[in-house]
Amino acid sequence: MVAGELVQEHLRLDNASEINIKTPVHNGAVPTGDQYSDLTNGAAHLTELDSKALEQEIPPDEKQAMLPGDEKCIETKLFWRRFAVLAVFSLYSLVNAFQWIQYSIITNIFAHFYNVSSDKIDWLSIVYMVAYVPLIFPATWLLDKKGLKLTALMGAGFNCVGAWVKCASVRPDLFGVTVIAQIICSVAQVFILGLPSRIASVWFGPKEVSTACATAVLGNQLGTAIGFLLPPVLVPNTVENIELMGHNISIMFYGTAVVSTALFILTVIVMEDRPPLPPSQAQAVLPDCAPEDYSYRQSIINLFKNKPFILLLISYGIMTGSFYSVSTLLNQMIMAFYENQELNAGRIGLTLVVAGMVGSIICGLWLDHTKTYKMTTLIVYILSFIGMVLFSFTLNLNTIYLVFFTAGVLGFFMTGYLPLGFEFGVEITYPESEGTSSGLLNAFAQIFGIIFTLIQGKLTTDYNPLVGNLFICVWIFLGIFLTALIKSELKRNNVNMGIDNKTLQAVTTKCLSDKPTNGAKMDTSVSFSQETSL
Repeated sequence: MVAGELVQEHLRLDNASEINIKTPVHNGAVPTGDQYSDLTNGAAHLTELDSKALEQEIPPDEKQAMLPGDEKCIETKLFWRRFAVLAVFSLYSLVNAFQWIQYSIITNIFAHFYNVSSDKIDWLSIVYMVAYVPLIFPATWLLDKKGLKLTALMGAGFNCVGAWVKCASVRPDLFGVTVIAQIICSVAQVFILGLPSRIASVWFGPKEVSTACATAVLGNQLGTAIGFLLPPVLVPNTVENIELMGHNISIMFYGTAVVSTALFILTVIVMEDRPPLPPSQAQAVLPDCAPEDYSYRQSIINLFKNKPFILLLISYGIMTGSFYSVSTLLNQMIMAFYENQELNAGRIGLTLVVAGMVGSIICGLWLDHTKTYKMTTLIVYILSFIGMVLFSFTLNLNTIYLVFFTAGVLGFFMTGYLPLGFEFGVEITYPESEGTSSGLLNAFAQIFGIIFTLIQGKLTTDYNPLVGNLFICVWIFLGIFLTALIKSELKRNNVNMGIDNKTLQAVTTKCLSDKPTNGAKMDTSVSFSQETSL
């Protein structure tokens, strides 16, 4: 959701395959998920240790975390397989995103081929958003209870099936079949969009986790970019020859199906739930799997009680929903001012997303280096608003090359924001499941995407694209204030940094709540430091 080459130098760690960080634990046995099941009813207190005591108890040449229950050491290690897992996921996420946008970017051509109105073609994009909202809860439950591999296989499998069903829909009277195929692909998306932060946390070390998440999101963005570029090239507007149009559509569908099948096979071979050893101390202190008394419902309740996360849900939904709406309606906006420019409409969409991919990588590298999540998110939000205003007021100046530039500026910040929201969400909700927090972020993005696409599409049709774009600008402006209100407590980073500096000890106590929680619930008495200052 291809991307590995863009960040290869940053992702590598010196002798990564041989990194072994020892963590002492008490009582003599290597901890397991069952041994840590009491964490679900307990609170992890972070207690500062006296420096002299640390010198006596902790060997100076090892990075250690005091974990309950053992005296043996837990190793943390980075495996080269993590790059294969990231690459395969990014690629099948790419294909899924391609299938989302391949109709919308040539709306006029598909509307002519199937003899339907343009708003029905818009629904082939909106169905991705509609399907996500009710299915995200069973999908995140599956991720938490059954693990990464099964969830990844579900995503790649539905993606493959949907692609082959599309191959059977290349006939003007089979619009219903192509709708069913797109619904299947939209179900696949539910098992894809929540995985970037899980893959990054479970497989990658603390110094590369943000970049890994950005790379996983980048695969999805690249798929959208290719979806903007290839359909106008593969399916030109041959209005006078409907058979040739159908042949071109068939080539696009069959090519997608073959690639989807190959990626499903690779997913079966490469994907694993987690590496043999945890990549970071933040992962080491969590259970290997959901304990028997794990409550998915309680995890959801915990997240909705987290006020900073609620603010992030709304602000992330606004920004990402705006991106979905602009992407879906881009063809109609361009065609309103530049006739017979289907190819350039696709290229403008490509520019928007590729610029966003660069922004994603830069933001990921920046976060890994500075850990300034709130500051970075707020700045990117403000610059996205400026980019949206520029795009809105330059669209009708009859200079298409200026539209390329403003679309690139908009994409750099708007699309670059996507991995920021994921990683920020994981930080302020740790130790809750990454899949659950990411799933809720995506659910809100889909809800806002549906609302924005329908309203902006109506405003664009009834008035003009400027009115629709100004509607989006107002909402992004509101999102700036919501982002500024988020209280930044970097819980996951504090665990990693505290352990690295040998100043924190993890101690479990009984939780006052009668109901179990997901993972190790942080007690309210813990005082987490704010963002790392520059």
